[in-house]
Amino acid sequence: MSLINTEVKPFTATAYHNGKFVQVTEADLKGKWSAIVFYPADFTFVCPTELEDLADLYPEFQKLGVEIYGVSCDTHFAHKAWHDTSDAIKKVNYPLVGDPTARLARNFEVLIEEEGLALRGTFLINPEGQIKLCEIHDNGIGRDASELLRKVRAAQYVANHPGEVCPAKWKEGEATLTPSLDLVGKI
Repeated sequence: MSLINTEVKPFTATAYHNGKFVQVTEADLKGKWSAIVFYPADFTFVCPTELEDLADLYPEFQKLGVEIYGVSCDTHFAHKAWHDTSDAIKKVNYPLVGDPTARLARNFEVLIEEEGLALRGTFLINPEGQIKLCEIHDNGIGRDASELLRKVRAAQYVANHPGEVCPAKWKEGEATLTPSLDLVGKI
């Protein structure tokens, strides 16, 4: 079964955010758009490049009312230590959520049980708490934050313009489509 349009399951976790340990729950995801970005582990190789890329674009996400949550099966203590020692992770101003019990990774179906690590999973949650985007891929493939930003804009556009859809490579300000019988076979 797909996670698309399902509601985020209840959870409580501790995150490292802005020099403090803070509690995060599913309730924090409601009332705004949220992007949950799972990554395999702290102190690794591809992960800091992705989290730094998100950090560089974080102001753009915030302008759209989107909160980013980086999540791995590490503890919030490991997140703090990584933040204190890595130049790339020092740039991160969004919450880094600890998931040492792997509850979140299981809830979002990204846990590699035999390794205790999460796959690279990206989930966009709408203000009602429903999953609107789900991408999961092999841990050797790094993600591009600008592509996530483009997809956030498309999801927000579709949410605000019922009956319209965004075609491939759609960017803000470009033409959308209104599905109808008249379009069948003409694209």
